Amino acid sequence: MCGIAGWVDFERGLAEEASTVRAMVATLANRGPDDEAVWADDRAVLGHRRLAVIDVAGSPQPMVAEEGGRTLAVLVHNGEIYNFRRVRAELEGRGHRFRTSGDTEVVLRAYLEWGERCAEHLDGMFACAVWDPRARKLVMFRDRLGIKPLYYAKAGRGIVFGSEPKALLAHPSVECVVDAEGMAELLAYIATPGHAVYRGMREVPAGHVAVVRDGSAVVESRYWELPNRPHEDDLATTVDTVRGLLKESVAGHLVSDVPLCTLLSGGVDSSAIAAFAAMSAKERPKTFAVDFEGHTERFRKDFWHEDPDAPYAAEVARHVGADHEPVVLRTADLADPVVDAAALRAQDLPRPIPDMDRSLYLLLRAVRQRSTVALMGEVADELFGGYQSFRDPTLVDTANFPWVTMGLRVAPHGMSTGLLDPGFLKKVDVPGYSAQRYAETVAEVPRVAGESDHEHTMRVVGHAHLTRWLPLLLSRDDRLSMAVGLELRVPYCDHRLVEYVYNIPWGMKTADGREKSVLRSAVADLLPASVTQRRKSPFPITQDPRYGEVLRARFNAVVADASSPVRPLLDGPACAQLAAEDRPIAVDGWGERRNVEMVLQLDAWLRHYRVRLDL
Repeated sequence: MCGIAGWVDFERGLAEEASTVRAMVATLANRGPDDEAVWADDRAVLGHRRLAVIDVAGSPQPMVAEEGGRTLAVLVHNGEIYNFRRVRAELEGRGHRFRTSGDTEVVLRAYLEWGERCAEHLDGMFACAVWDPRARKLVMFRDRLGIKPLYYAKAGRGIVFGSEPKALLAHPSVECVVDAEGMAELLAYIATPGHAVYRGMREVPAGHVAVVRDGSAVVESRYWELPNRPHEDDLATTVDTVRGLLKESVAGHLVSDVPLCTLLSGGVDSSAIAAFAAMSAKERPKTFAVDFEGHTERFRKDFWHEDPDAPYAAEVARHVGADHEPVVLRTADLADPVVDAAALRAQDLPRPIPDMDRSLYLLLRAVRQRSTVALMGEVADELFGGYQSFRDPTLVDTANFPWVTMGLRVAPHGMSTGLLDPGFLKKVDVPGYSAQRYAETVAEVPRVAGESDHEHTMRVVGHAHLTRWLPLLLSRDDRLSMAVGLELRVPYCDHRLVEYVYNIPWGMKTADGREKSVLRSAVADLLPASVTQRRKSPFPITQDPRYGEVLRARFNAVVADASSPVRPLLDGPACAQLAAEDRPIAVDGWGERRNVEMVLQLDAWLRHYRVRLDL
């Protein structure tokens, strides 16, 4: 796993601008603690930070292909290509010769063979940029689901690009400005393909190639999209197929030349990954689970969480024979301002669930001390329909994203906005913005022959989760893991599995009346019944009242500080009323806690990033 950055200009000479790209690459140091390098010619500068996972001693980047002293192409690559050995064999059959044993040179040679269509031949998670001096063009491409990030922005007569917004913001021509549309995207908590919140910045959409030529705008073209087709298999065949695809995907994700482990929550998603990893691994697998000090003892059931995770994770680990280690987080660590700043800095944006971000950051930081690569169970809920936003009929047909509709029931302008100024929120217009984006989403999904109205509605809901919700989670996972130099792998993101499961009818996905029934059936013989029958439980949150005391102190300090940059965005009377109450902030709910956390996140973001709001 790595971080990449670069600058291409078709008019200005860049041979002496390596220091600027080095500054951009420096912001990505945590993504690649093992090596750093920059390559430059008169029109392009490419930089790279490396986390060595495959071919540890070789495969330096930027990687250059030469012939007769002439540069053919230069590549910077972030990610893993799981089928690189098969692609390499095909390329060798076409006359290509290799100097290294890793996947980076396979990507470079694939470009030389297939040009802008090379991504179609690659399976894995990747974000790549190739400078082709022969054609004077830059070619950027991302994996099908968008697991690995890649942003770009116009700069002079060219562009700058990087793995994270912070790399682009380190370039002198890129301003840190957010307008009303960017703020609506942020507060609605949706991921419109290509949008990047910061004005003038864009993300290469998942499954796309973006090409920059002299004198031309960036041209984006799609090479993969979710296929919409009838599902012909019966239930038994469907269950068997899902099992086979997931087993094959997990086996492919175990390729590594460094220590590897699995994150285990005790839910069916991650437990299935752990079970298949145990079947395929050459040695006893290592698993990690997050927990909070005193959490099991003080646990109280709420709307989202029916029971604590720790006992189930331990049971699964015993069942599959894993070497299991719980990572117990202290409240003091969750409340540590250094951890808070690190999680925000990792994502470059405030998020409405920062306590979960800090918990995940701390878990991944602890795992990194033992391992370099970790498999996780993300994406199963989006694929198999595990969320309440799939199952509640009052959420799935409201002319808006189900999770946005859920938030609008808590506050008129959406989740986490309850303490923000009504005038500011009217300008941003989260309900109107998200409804417009949802209409665009609906228009992307054709009706499949023979599909009922309800089945089509659920297809749209599944499409929305995979294209507008999932990218938020993949982005969070990538940033927080890379912030500690850990590579996260997501077996449920295998595009063959995604294509198959996406088209399974909703009636079959809930054949036994429960969420994710196809997945439960596919792994029923591999896991304890207590796990396969367990209700969906989201990522845990601390219920320690001491955390609420910390939130109270920080919130009151921000409200009382006349210099706080967030103050112009706040609902003054509502904040004053809450600040006057002599009690901890509620830590077991999603209303007050989320509102306070968003105020604190916005204040830190505006302060440290020096954001200019243009509303």
